[in-house]
Amino acid sequence: MSIDFRLQFFADGGDDKTEEPTGKKLEDARKEGQVAKSKEITSCVSLLVLFVILKFWAVRMGGQFMDTFGYVYNRIPDTVYFWHGEMPVRETRSMFVWACGRILLILLPILALAVIIAFVCELVQVKWKVSTKPLQPKLSKFNPINGFKRIFSANSVVELIKSILKIGLILWISYNYIKDKSMVLLTFFDMPFLQAIGEIGTLVTDLGLRIAAIYVIIAASDFAYQKWKFHKDMKMTKQEVKDEYKQAEGDPEVKGKIKQKMMEASRRRMMQQLPQADVVITNPTHYAVAIKYEPEVREAPYVVAKGSDYLARKIKEIARENGVEIYENKPLARMLYANVEIGELVPPELYQAVAEVLAFVYQIQGKI
Repeated sequence: MSIDFRLQFFADGGDDKTEEPTGKKLEDARKEGQVAKSKEITSCVSLLVLFVILKFWAVRMGGQFMDTFGYVYNRIPDTVYFWHGEMPVRETRSMFVWACGRILLILLPILALAVIIAFVCELVQVKWKVSTKPLQPKLSKFNPINGFKRIFSANSVVELIKSILKIGLILWISYNYIKDKSMVLLTFFDMPFLQAIGEIGTLVTDLGLRIAAIYVIIAASDFAYQKWKFHKDMKMTKQEVKDEYKQAEGDPEVKGKIKQKMMEASRRRMMQQLPQADVVITNPTHYAVAIKYEPEVREAPYVVAKGSDYLARKIKEIARENGVEIYENKPLARMLYANVEIGELVPPELYQAVAEVLAFVYQIQGKI
């Protein structure tokens, strides 16, 4: 019995994404809120700074907490005595609110610093770009099929491995550190209360700094992975590049037709002005350039029409029909055709040659 494997069902479909992402693709992705960033960077820096602050601020914070506790504890007997052995709800609520406010005030610098660190970490990773697109509701997010795809996607597997790795490292570091400090932990029972609290704070901050140091390696690896993954996801197929070019520059076929129409319109205007020319200078078969001189309008002769091969023959045909003189001068015809566009003045270096042709034509026509 043979088994027919249809591997095409596992393919993404379409061409492979082999092309580098264009600037427009990256800009559109940025507007949608899709950027290469690592949440681990923010967590890592926040954790590291937190434990550094606690290392040098914990003693003072502990003293403030103890002062708060002592103040509340000392007020209880007075309040109970004043209210004849009972603690009224209003006084209890007032004391609780004051204690919470005091604790919040003590923690406020750390909380404010945490917000600033998170903001700076995001800003450093993705620069400043405000986008509300990720907050907008999308029906695709409520699609259960898409939900299952996200759950069982490669990205979910990577996140799971990363979480297991983080938990494993934290447990390993914590176990080894506590094992080394086991003798210190046993001496807590013989220490005064405040000294024990200080020792516990030291142990916690030292352990936190060790965990944060390992977290730096995890965050750096995750950031590199996120950059690689984002670049890979942003790659484009050859067809996508072509479609984007068509959208940005216009369909080449449409542009070609527009250009053809514009050339036809330009030729019609050129042919309409041709009967007003003074002379047509020819190659004689390959080039034809029609010259007009109006001293009261323009300071030098200018080109009314020009063409090569078929168009040159057409220009000479119309010139004959309208009585425009045709003058053969091969070098001058080539120079005018190559260097002067329709409507432009004859350059000074060709004044003498053109003037001689015009003088000859005017003499034939009896104008001079």
